[in-house]
Amino acid sequence: MGDMPRVDYIDDPHAPEPNSVVPSVVAVVQDAENRVLMIHKTDNDKWALPGGGHEIGESITDTVVRETLEETGYEVAVETLTGTYTNPGHVMAYDDGEVRQQFSLAFRCRLIGGQARTSSESKAVRWVTLEEIEGLPLHPSMRLRISDALAGNDRPVLR
Repeated sequence: MGDMPRVDYIDDPHAPEPNSVVPSVVAVVQDAENRVLMIHKTDNDKWALPGGGHEIGESITDTVVRETLEETGYEVAVETLTGTYTNPGHVMAYDDGEVRQQFSLAFRCRLIGGQARTSSESKAVRWVTLEEIEGLPLHPSMRLRISDALAGNDRPVLR
């Protein structure tokens, strides 16, 4: 998604009409202490799960692995899909005129290796406790993905 500023609208009657849809992913990665891998995003100044847009020529799990490595410095293996998020009332307006309808898939992943490093999309990379997540500035849609992924469901949540 780059470091372009964006505005999120959820069920807002004044939101601009979407003009694109881009499949995207987020990775839910926990360490041995059950802390969650989070990034402080440059585009909206909020904390988030690592992730980003699916690109031509890659599988969706390739997207998860690539985006997590790019944004955090950590290598992961995808374990399972935890949820789908395709609310047509959630749109993201970018500075370049793109207005994207939400299409996000959340995956639980296992840490393989690597070490924390920031990127153009992440000004901080941290392992965050569930208690700390409560106090961080997160987009409501990101809180939903985290709570769904950690709820212990035996099948993905379809939202």
